[in-house]
Amino acid sequence: MSTFVAIDFETADRGQDSACSVGLVRVEDGRIVEKVVQLIKPPRFAEGDLFNPAPDFEFTYIHGIKPDMVASAPTFAQAWPKLERLLDGARFMAAHNAPFDNGVLTKCCEAARLPKPAHRFVCTVRLARDTWKLYPTKLPNVCQHLGIALNHHEALSDAEACAKIVIAAEKQGVKL
Repeated sequence: MSTFVAIDFETADRGQDSACSVGLVRVEDGRIVEKVVQLIKPPRFAEGDLFNPAPDFEFTYIHGIKPDMVASAPTFAQAWPKLERLLDGARFMAAHNAPFDNGVLTKCCEAARLPKPAHRFVCTVRLARDTWKLYPTKLPNVCQHLGIALNHHEALSDAEACAKIVIAAEKQGVKL
């Protein structure tokens, strides 16, 4: 069984550097050993009010994160150095639709002038298709198939679901 970290980002707007939440789940020998979620103040943060929400929080309707929830949160540049320790000794990172989360991590690191982790990404969409021949392979579909509880678009829940998908695939003999 692999040591890996599952990751999920929620973003405030269409910019890949607009992370407003990140969930990370570390797995060692098929067991979840640590879970962390962090709200992040996105780079184009502007406080709104009850009647005039901030225009840069385009995706509140998806994840429920509002400007007031991140007003005192750290920026990515402040938060990532404390979170990155979870990657120590990990063979890879896993995400559902990994190109999205890899892209967010890349752009956030670039904007923060931080080095991007060199870990390869395993995509649990591809993993579910290859392992269980699942279609459609949206995260709720895969979780339903595997009996995994999910609060979709909550970063920690999505990351934990990804971790459990990888664990299930490895238990079936998939080598990653």
